[in-house]
Amino acid sequence: MLFLKINRAATQPIIRWPTSYKPQTLLPPHRIPAPTPTSVSLMKRLFLPLLGASLLALNACSSSTTEGNGNDTASKSGVTTDSATTAMPAGAASPENQPAMAGSNKSEGGDPNGPTAPHANDAEFMMSAAHSDQNEIQLSKMALAKGVSETAKTYANQMITDHTKSSANLKPIAAKAGVTLPTDMDADHKAMAPQMEKLSGKAFEEKYIQQMVADHQKTANTLKAHQQMTKDAQLQGWITTTLPVVEGHLKMASTDANMKM
Repeated sequence: MLFLKINRAATQPIIRWPTSYKPQTLLPPHRIPAPTPTSVSLMKRLFLPLLGASLLALNACSSSTTEGNGNDTASKSGVTTDSATTAMPAGAASPENQPAMAGSNKSEGGDPNGPTAPHANDAEFMMSAAHSDQNEIQLSKMALAKGVSETAKTYANQMITDHTKSSANLKPIAAKAGVTLPTDMDADHKAMAPQMEKLSGKAFEEKYIQQMVADHQKTANTLKAHQQMTKDAQLQGWITTTLPVVEGHLKMASTDANMKM
């Protein structure tokens, strides 16, 4: 038993060991017995499972934290997306319902990203231009015999006049380059003609105006594209003169088509 005696003067406890107590002394390091193989094996069996369980628990906590953060982010993103979707009217995402860019007008000059007729060189371009003139001339002659409205008749007569003049102005340029211009429609319009022949009146007029829009868009795109390619000064001059006429036809057809919708 341990007895404590208080030294009142020093206010520090004085430890007195019982006479029968003999404090044990620690063994010096060189006399500490080495662990036996049996004790080492036992320590491994006890320690390794504990270490594995600790690592699994730590990994589970980390995964739970990451999943929780991901859910929070997804939740916030979901709120933003839902709000945007709610605010947009139905069909607003469609390209045709988007506002036009400043300075852009598809009904004037055609769609710059639309198709073009073949124009790999000047000869091919002039062949395509002549076919385009014949497409508009012959479909317009058909329109005059199909009982269309006075507005459509006026438009058809102007197509015949303007495209006949266009071909006449192109012919000497083509002759100088050794190119013989075609005097008939291209293959696509030849295939289309029998179907249009079966129509009359309003049905024909709607199809005719739609075709005029598509044809003049393609022609305007081809003129603009080849204007950047050709080195022939006379052909450049013909394109410069013809392009505004084609753009005027396109605007007229587009306006008429929109009025009928």
